Amino acid sequence: MRIHSRGVHYKDLNEKVHRAVARDEEEIFLDDVNGQRYIGGGLKGNIHITVNGVPGNDLASFMDGPTIIVNENAQDGVGNTMNAGKVVIRGDAGDIIGYAMRGGKIFIGGNVGYRVGIHMKSFKEKLPVIIIGGGAGDFLGEYMAGGLLVVLGLHQGNKHPFVGNYMGTGMHGGTIYVRGDVRDYQIGREVGIRRPTRQDLADLREFLEEFCGDLGLDLEKVMSKKFTKLIPYSSRPYGKLYAY
Repeated sequence: MRIHSRGVHYKDLNEKVHRAVARDEEEIFLDDVNGQRYIGGGLKGNIHITVNGVPGNDLASFMDGPTIIVNENAQDGVGNTMNAGKVVIRGDAGDIIGYAMRGGKIFIGGNVGYRVGIHMKSFKEKLPVIIIGGGAGDFLGEYMAGGLLVVLGLHQGNKHPFVGNYMGTGMHGGTIYVRGDVRDYQIGREVGIRRPTRQDLADLREFLEEFCGDLGLDLEKVMSKKFTKLIPYSSRPYGKLYAY
């Protein structure tokens, strides 16, 4: 079904979406979206939402299963505490994408802001994944406890760096991959720089194949450049500060 969103208050828009889901609608198109918050928040099940326009903060927050496609940009807090499902953003996105994300995938074709992936975590079969086609601001993966973060820098040309400083500050789990070089001054002291193994690249390729398929990119071109792997030195970087 199609919902026209121009001038509709975010509460009213979300009520329309939830009523459509209650009627067992599985395909929903939201047209003329302009900053309405919380779209897809808390939704469960096999639901596909296409957003035409720019959704506001906390898109897909606490979402548990649906797929959301955004054909333009998105604002802050996409996937806040998301548990399962997928979000594909064809343009740029704002700050704190994937905050405390516990599962699912967020694919962003363009650039993102600051503190993306902060407090991401994984548990048993849950593995949250964020792949960024462009560049990222400071504090990427701050306090990251699990999951996978990938920054590709596809639109940056030869610009370096296309990832900000303080990457992985407080990181104690998970993995970050950057398509290109990472300098020591860019990372938190809790993070180690490694060269990916063949198995690492094979695993990464599976995620990038899906990413490229969703965003119409050439997988071989994406994989043609070397990747840098960032991992935490310790699972308890602050143990000596707060425990005796």
